[in-house]
Amino acid sequence: MVESRMAQVGDLRMHYLIEGEGPLLMLLHGWPQTSHCWRHLISPLAEHFTVVAPDLRGYGLTDKPRTGFDKRTMAADVRELARQLGHERVALVGHDRGGRVAHRYALDHPDEVERLVVMDIIPTREMWRRFDMISGVALGTWHWTFHLQPDLPERLAGADVRGYLGYFFEKWTVQRAALDVEEYYRAFSQPGALRAGFDDYRASFPDDAAHDDADYDAGRRLEMPVLALWGSAGLPARVGVEEVWRDYARDVRGAEISDCGHFLAEERPDVVLSHLRDFLKV
Repeated sequence: MVESRMAQVGDLRMHYLIEGEGPLLMLLHGWPQTSHCWRHLISPLAEHFTVVAPDLRGYGLTDKPRTGFDKRTMAADVRELARQLGHERVALVGHDRGGRVAHRYALDHPDEVERLVVMDIIPTREMWRRFDMISGVALGTWHWTFHLQPDLPERLAGADVRGYLGYFFEKWTVQRAALDVEEYYRAFSQPGALRAGFDDYRASFPDDAAHDDADYDAGRRLEMPVLALWGSAGLPARVGVEEVWRDYARDVRGAEISDCGHFLAEERPDVVLSHLRDFLKV
């Protein structure tokens, strides 16, 4: 049975869901979601793993501090939680912003990450490199630069949280009825939640960009096996996801999930579960 717990991770009170025994498997959600997005996958995966799905810094029931939203710090939060649970090695599954946290975790601590799954993203460095109208990426990622702005996103989106988030839940999905949008509307209506989510994006430049460029220029690439999954109707499908990741990792495989938008774990959980079981060798 899935348990809801809290942990003190440094100065951060972090909420997480946990079930199962065995090697540690961490599921890291994206924006605008919480650990709730993994509800269909936790119990099946818990047959073989200790499955932990935290609310990342600033999200859900986790604290919403004013700082620490660079992916290095967010990854350190997750790593400390793993250590507190008695695990030094981990397999990581990250979707959207959580995929960026997982990518940073794997770069900073490669000897501790067994396998890495990234869902419906390309590396943050590639997002900035391809941010132009010619590639078409800019048409779908206008929110990246909007969320970078100080104060304005909170003021405008805060006036209609349901309307703002609902835009993404509609535009980014194929299986729209599969999403539990009411849970996310509730979560992002809590004090500080919108600001924290935007701070996650604000850390993308210059902080995350500088860290990613430094690793790339130093020749650091992911050495563990990497699985990239993406939805057939998602934005990354336009740019050759598997090929992009091959420039950032030595051992990459990829799969497109048909009839699916951005929110893979909710839109097509059975298909995602099949891919995860195969990749994780269970």
